[in-house]
Amino acid sequence: MAHHPVLSVGVAIVAVALLASPAAGVYPWTICGHSTYTAKSQYLANINRIGATLPRNASRSPDLFATALVGAVPQQVWALALCRGDANASYCLTCLDQAFQDLPNACPYSRDSTIYYDSCVLHYSNIRSRPGDDTTYNPTLPLRNNVNATAEPARFQRVVAALLNATVSYAVTNSTRLYASGQADFDRELPKVYAWAQCTPDLTPARCRDCLAVNIKTWAPVFTDSIGARILGMRCSYRYETTPFFDGPVMVRLAGTSANSAAPASAPAVVPNVLTPAAAAGEGRKYSVPGMVLIVLLPTAAAINLVVCFLLWRRRRPLAEANQPYPGYSAKAEDIESVDSMLIDISTLRAATGDFAETNKLGEGGFGAVYKGTLPDGEEIAVKRLSKSSAQGVEELKNELALVAKLKHKNLVRLVGVCLEQQERLLVYEFLPNRSLDKILFDTEKREQLDWGKRYKIIHGIARGLQYLHEDSQLKVVHRDLKASNILLDTNMNPKISDFGLARLFGRDQTQAVTSRVVGTYGYMAPEYVMRGNYSVKSDAFSFGVMVLEIVTGRKNNDCYNSQQSEDLLTTIWEHWTAGTVLATVDPSISSSFSESDVRRCVHVGLLCVQGNPADRPVMSSVVMMLGGETVSLSAPSKPAFYARNAGADHPVISSTVSVQDGPGVSI
Repeated sequence: MAHHPVLSVGVAIVAVALLASPAAGVYPWTICGHSTYTAKSQYLANINRIGATLPRNASRSPDLFATALVGAVPQQVWALALCRGDANASYCLTCLDQAFQDLPNACPYSRDSTIYYDSCVLHYSNIRSRPGDDTTYNPTLPLRNNVNATAEPARFQRVVAALLNATVSYAVTNSTRLYASGQADFDRELPKVYAWAQCTPDLTPARCRDCLAVNIKTWAPVFTDSIGARILGMRCSYRYETTPFFDGPVMVRLAGTSANSAAPASAPAVVPNVLTPAAAAGEGRKYSVPGMVLIVLLPTAAAINLVVCFLLWRRRRPLAEANQPYPGYSAKAEDIESVDSMLIDISTLRAATGDFAETNKLGEGGFGAVYKGTLPDGEEIAVKRLSKSSAQGVEELKNELALVAKLKHKNLVRLVGVCLEQQERLLVYEFLPNRSLDKILFDTEKREQLDWGKRYKIIHGIARGLQYLHEDSQLKVVHRDLKASNILLDTNMNPKISDFGLARLFGRDQTQAVTSRVVGTYGYMAPEYVMRGNYSVKSDAFSFGVMVLEIVTGRKNNDCYNSQQSEDLLTTIWEHWTAGTVLATVDPSISSSFSESDVRRCVHVGLLCVQGNPADRPVMSSVVMMLGGETVSLSAPSKPAFYARNAGADHPVISSTVSVQDGPGVSI
């Protein structure tokens, strides 16, 4: 498979240098060619013709993949569209619709253009790419997380290599879609690692393996011991992270190893295709990656100097500055002292949890396992055991906990204490006996425990907790992972928001931010976050709106993301809303015990929160008022962002936001 030598070498040089730039990882990523067309040419008309049909064709395909060829040479346009293997049809449609809106603007008048989102890729060109041709073009873009693994980096690299080997092997030998997801469960000294590999389904398994092997071999030296990296390609892509980033089942799972285990191979055992003379010559295709062009043109020595200077600058930055939750913040000495007063001995927690016995494990997520325990005074607790591979040191963790300890509200899970002994990082919370909302709401038998009164109280409580986080606390917190499984219920079914592992702290005047690492759960993430990495209080509002509709209906929104269904919950609710039959969507288990006006109001609020344009969604203080009484008038909602039917030219436009550097997470 041919690769353009100028692009490959250039990106290899600057991949590390770009770590200093917050904009380097902002969605979407594009590769724009130099060959151009005119503003009113037939070429643009042909792009628009393909854009009217290709997204729908790809989203309806079992492989979430389609190609199209329109027009005659020299105005002929060939396009390829592929969605990630764990995406749902409606997400795929929305992502590709947005891609056709964005790409002509991102690469103005460029005949050869590629755009990458977290969930889809779109490419169009005046030259058709044939999967059976050895000169098939595969524009690729490497992206590296700028945090290195701190626990045994050499062994961590072997873990990543083993998992990528296994994931690639599964994709090319056991999957008709040439897609696989993987997870490595290793010992306490290393984090879990998650991986994904995928090729366009029109490649043969052998060509898929060659494509992935070339990319892995080419970029392994650049990625080294980074905790996350990806290669985005038109024909093949792969990614690994130390936090979950894909939806659906894990197809490949590697068992734990010890530090003395044999080292696995560092790359798939295949020989990549040799570059052909045509590829070496470039064939007239000279691509530039936005933000990379100037550095690519510089001499190699200058690029290396840039990297060295950057690394030296990073080393000399004050440690406190490097770990601020947002610019200008500094934890006060008394705040750190308050964390010290919350410290609990490791021996106490080992005794409380039976030395972290499996029988006491309540669950496990990307940041670590949670265990039930009982303190000597009889108080029941939930202990979250963070991964030892976390890049945070003790002082940095204390700095964050000083902030978290300030968050006190009846609808937030209470932090009881902290343990930072024997290389352990343990967070101790109050134990809530009814566990999480999803365990009851989506259980065919247990859901009857939630009559309409309890459900209405849960909706109110979640809204009040979010209002506190967004508007009323000393801090300004965006949760980023709101979902039914992160809402815990006490003995009286009062809701408490939990799991701030992905949360971000905003400055008081900050309204939005952008991340290059979109992590969350499909079905709850706002469209601007899924496709661009933009997050704000309005992306939390979207997640809240989804939960409201789930609570009313007793149905998961992301059911369709784990099946071949094309109709998601938002589509169903919207169609009943416009038909005036929304009461037909109410969970049958609450029968006639509900208030029709309350249900309509809750559905109305939920639909307002899931609108495509973040500016149209209400803030949580307004939501609380809307839910509080009939005297507050509600505006008419627009079509939901992920509406799955008739979503062509009238599909809602997702607005873009201002890029702000992504701050550190609150790891609780």
